[in-house]
Amino acid sequence: MKNKELNPGRRKFIQNAALGAGAAATASVAAPAIAQNRKTWRMVTTWPRNFPGLGVGAQRLADRITAMSGGELTIKVYSAGELVPPLQSFDAVIEGSAEMSHGAAYYWQNKSPATSFFTGVPYGMTSRELSAWVRYMGGQEIWDKVYDQFGVKGFLSGDTGTQAGGWFRSEIKSLDDVQGINFRTPGLGGEVWSRMGANVVNMAAGEIYQALQSGSLDAAEFVGPYNDLALGFHQICKEYYLPSFNEPGLATELVVNKSKFSELPKHLQEIVEIACQAEYDQVASDFYANDPVALKKLVEEHGVNLRTFPEDLLEAGANAAMDIINELREHKDPLTRETAQSYVKNFNLLRTRTELVDQKFGLAREKYIKYS
Repeated sequence: MKNKELNPGRRKFIQNAALGAGAAATASVAAPAIAQNRKTWRMVTTWPRNFPGLGVGAQRLADRITAMSGGELTIKVYSAGELVPPLQSFDAVIEGSAEMSHGAAYYWQNKSPATSFFTGVPYGMTSRELSAWVRYMGGQEIWDKVYDQFGVKGFLSGDTGTQAGGWFRSEIKSLDDVQGINFRTPGLGGEVWSRMGANVVNMAAGEIYQALQSGSLDAAEFVGPYNDLALGFHQICKEYYLPSFNEPGLATELVVNKSKFSELPKHLQEIVEIACQAEYDQVASDFYANDPVALKKLVEEHGVNLRTFPEDLLEAGANAAMDIINELREHKDPLTRETAQSYVKNFNLLRTRTELVDQKFGLAREKYIKYS
């Protein structure tokens, strides 16, 4: 993606949101067209149209599937609000008003706590570790069982890498400074912040800026510099914390209606799966390329202060994270227990590679390599 696409103005997203609201009232939800063995499926998303990395990734995934199938399976994308509200996209697939949704699994943790393990776990797997667990160590099979309850199937479809910790109105000097603040952050990470004393809320991307502007939010985290610059959070908050400890390797997901997916010919099923895997890697490259450029702009052009969380907050977050995961390992729901136990078992193995190889290499490079 070219750098000129890094910072589409908030005006564009507001216009898209307005268009989406109008489309929601008028768009047809008729059954998908089927003619001469060609199908058109609807993908509803949680992202604004043309949203950097995520919305663009959803559209590119739809275009991949359409192109790879030669139009045999054409995917039409409906961005947040165009057919359904963004946080109802999963339900749209369950109910059959859309065949696919594109979002993040932890948005649905009210349906099953197990869903969060397939997006991001506080102090948990990096994106490479998560991909290894899902693809090679039984994670996909467990995910399939979790989603079987709802008649859907999930695929990893994007990777933001380790995210930013969030935007705050004033500097966070200790754990005391987050007591009682209204903080937008989802998933198990939201539960961590709640246990540390914050009032946690979840809302879709397009709603966060207005909530900050109105004062109903004191702080917010979404993804990282690439997305956050586009959303304009720097216009309200100047204290920006890196890195996140509650979203170390966030994955997006493609969800498909399982019965409709099972009716597809095998080659179309494989196209969907391969296209998702390609997008998982493509989205990661998009964020790695554009996050540093956006961060530089935030600091040099918008006066943003880069911060790291204080040690007492990091320790409290780690303790809360371990408590939450251990509780889920003993959860009353068998599938949640199975998911948490598999996650922890494979996390303990996979982290050895990261900590013995990747982290030590990174420290050595930081210490010794300086190019002019």
